[in-house]
Amino acid sequence: MGQYLIPANSKKSMLILGVFTQLDLGIFITGLVISLTLLMILPVDQLLYALIAIAPGSFCAFLVMPIPNYHNVRTFIRVAFEFYTTRQHFVWKGWCFGNGSNDKE
Repeated sequence: MGQYLIPANSKKSMLILGVFTQLDLGIFITGLVISLTLLMILPVDQLLYALIAIAPGSFCAFLVMPIPNYHNVRTFIRVAFEFYTTRQHFVWKGWCFGNGSNDKE
C-alpha cells in the first residue's frame, strides 16, 4: 500500500490543450496579431504584400507546431543549437577503462 501509479501522460495535463505552454501561446498569438495588423495595413491584392502579411503568423505557427520526440519545433531548434555550439563531454564508465589511468604501468 501507499504506492501510486503515475500515468505516462501526466506532463500533458500541465499544458494548455495538452500541447502548448504559456510561452508557446504567447508566440503564436503575437504572430497572429502582427499578421492581422499587416493584412489590414498592406494592400493584399498584390501577391508579394499578401505573403509579407501572412509571414509572421505562419512562422510563429511553424515554431510552436508539435513534433515527435520533442515538445515543438522551437524546442528542437534550441536543443540542436546547444548541441552544436557547446562542448560535448561524454564520460565513459565501461569495463575496459579505469578512471583514466593505465593500470599496466
